Amino acid sequence: MAQRIKLKIKKGDLVQVITGGKQERGGDRGKQGKVLKVFPESNRVLVEGINRVTKHTKVGQSQRGTTTGGIEVVEAPVHISNVAVVDPETKKPTRVGFRTETVERDGRERVVRIRVAKSSGKDL
Repeated sequence: MAQRIKLKIKKGDLVQVITGGKQERGGDRGKQGKVLKVFPESNRVLVEGINRVTKHTKVGQSQRGTTTGGIEVVEAPVHISNVAVVDPETKKPTRVGFRTETVERDGRERVVRIRVAKSSGKDL
């Protein structure tokens, strides 16, 4: 079983691929995309437009009588270590840190962790 770690990438984040083949050779390194889904049990993320694979689906019929199936191109999950969050200021990949703040809600003080870009210090 894969070891489960606390993930610093969330759904909706803009991430950049930092490993793999170069774009000139058909790879995805350097491409940016939005995280569509996070799979914490396998430490993988599904990124829009990244790691596209051709999938052959069996031909069948739906309820309305339309035929389904054929060859379609879909995104496949990428390991979380191969992507980095993009800094909102510089538009380059950065590491993620945390800052704690005390916020008063409903008359109670709560400690809130805020994700911060390490390179610029801006909130994510």
